[in-house]
Amino acid sequence: MIIVVVVVLVLIVLGLIIYNVTIHKKIQKFKNMNQRITNLYVVQDFMNAIGETSSVEEKIRKINDILIERYEIKYSTIVVFDGAEYQVKASNVDEKHWNALKSLQNLDMFKDSIESATPKYVTVNDENERLPYQKMEFGRAKSAIFFPLYIDNVYIGYWIMESGTPHDFDNVDTTVLEVIKENIVSVLKTIVHQKTLESIVRKDLFTGLYSEEYLYGEGRKIIDQYTISTICMFKIINIQQINKEYCRELGNKVITKISEYIKENISSEYVFVRYMGPKFVIAFSGVEASGVADFLNEIKEKIESMKISLTPEEIKTLNLDVRFKNAKQNDMAATPRLNFVISSYYKGTGLEEVLKKEEEYLDHADVNESDITNI
Repeated sequence: MIIVVVVVLVLIVLGLIIYNVTIHKKIQKFKNMNQRITNLYVVQDFMNAIGETSSVEEKIRKINDILIERYEIKYSTIVVFDGAEYQVKASNVDEKHWNALKSLQNLDMFKDSIESATPKYVTVNDENERLPYQKMEFGRAKSAIFFPLYIDNVYIGYWIMESGTPHDFDNVDTTVLEVIKENIVSVLKTIVHQKTLESIVRKDLFTGLYSEEYLYGEGRKIIDQYTISTICMFKIINIQQINKEYCRELGNKVITKISEYIKENISSEYVFVRYMGPKFVIAFSGVEASGVADFLNEIKEKIESMKISLTPEEIKTLNLDVRFKNAKQNDMAATPRLNFVISSYYKGTGLEEVLKKEEEYLDHADVNESDITNI
């Protein structure tokens, strides 16, 4: 009888062990699934942040806020080397501590981490201690994980997450943190191209218009406030003829006069840039192609009726040849001719592809074509 009871108890214990193991596996599986879902949400949030019409700095700050919120991180700081110095691009730590946070690469405790491209975990054992890199603060952070960031094997900075509790990251899932780090790197790699565009935007010497690059940064912010817009590219098709038959100075004046007229006659909500050489772009934000046809016809008609010439003062100042000095002003006047092409642009699609298609059309159009074409 006792043996039977013992056997039954053993079976019950074994059953409970098996049940507990099964429950533990299910809980672990649920945790892993929940973590994967969280990671997917974070990746989606990252992609949304990249797609937002904002500057590079704003996007990095948004990404850091996502990390803090989604993973319940106490402190998170992203530091990037800009080619000249290390800069805190995003942090929820008080700004008075940023000098210390952007100098971590100089500390021996983190140099090995940077050289080996591996994370570094530091913590204190007592509430009264402080982390070695904290010079002005005592109670803020008691544990931290330092992640060096690399783009294509090139060191570009680091991400450091901190906690106010000692040993708070002892049991953290490092694989999850590696995923987060790689997501940060992916985002930085994506927006570095936007930063490049923002830094090379220039204003044209003659027209005062922004260059092509403006369209892909600040210009896109304006355009993407609307679901659909119309992108117009036009070309001064006889500018080379003007330069050759008259002079380059008159050609430059033709360009400036056309630019001035268009700037004065379009809404401030529209983006107008000098695209390249004799080609210009007007982005009619929030306007469909059918809504710009009459306006462009009017613009074209007005510009092509202009007689643009150099004044006697300009001729004298520029020291042009005798044919200008002796000719009547109307005899040396140029009349520009324009060729227009327009296309619809939808928010979130490839603006550069629309522009490339329009440029190819104008470059391969008949030299005498002077129309408004919708492609």
